[in-house]
Amino acid sequence: MSPVSGRTLVRLGAVSAGAFCAYARFLRRAVLNWGATAAEAAAVLPGDSLLGEADGVATRAITIDAPPSAVWPWIAQMGPAPRGGAYTYDWIENLLGLDMHSADRVLAEFQHPEVGDGFGFGANRMRYAIVEDEHVLAVRSADGNWVWTFILEPREGSTRLISRNRFRLPRLRDKIGMIPMEPGSLVMERTMLRGIKRRAETLATEEQEVTDVGSAGVQR
Repeated sequence: MSPVSGRTLVRLGAVSAGAFCAYARFLRRAVLNWGATAAEAAAVLPGDSLLGEADGVATRAITIDAPPSAVWPWIAQMGPAPRGGAYTYDWIENLLGLDMHSADRVLAEFQHPEVGDGFGFGANRMRYAIVEDEHVLAVRSADGNWVWTFILEPREGSTRLISRNRFRLPRLRDKIGMIPMEPGSLVMERTMLRGIKRRAETLATEEQEVTDVGSAGVQR
């Protein structure tokens, strides 16, 4: 190895280390906790006990102007085809072989998840570990290294939707690979939460219109 190439490697290493330190200090918390309050990020939530010792935790949240009953259907049907997709960038997910096709309608056949049931998710097999209708839905990977939980909290006509990912990284390459994955996961999950918000608010509006029409008919 020439002296020049050696110095280049040292510089690249220093730049990489500096970039990682800056990310860890200034950006990582915001990336992992997008939309969540400090209290939500620090809270012990349903599903946490399914993976007690986690190498990483991401808590992201959004407020939806619709009741939990309009939010839950979109959570319940999530998953690869023929399920309802993940409401994010399908083309990116499908490059990874996930077979995601985000639905804009409620799929009646996938509205009743049960503990123990599951679906494939790339190389993972995900199974429902907690199901509390219109409140909590938690799935856990077959290898036990990933738990993804959705919590729906009613807020005077609206819903606070919290998404928590807990993951274990058993190998060094997993830990290293997660560093660039974290910002990417934010891009995907933020779009997912906004996609659920749009669908739930639309559904709530449609249901209210049906109710209003029915009430008008009765009054006549």
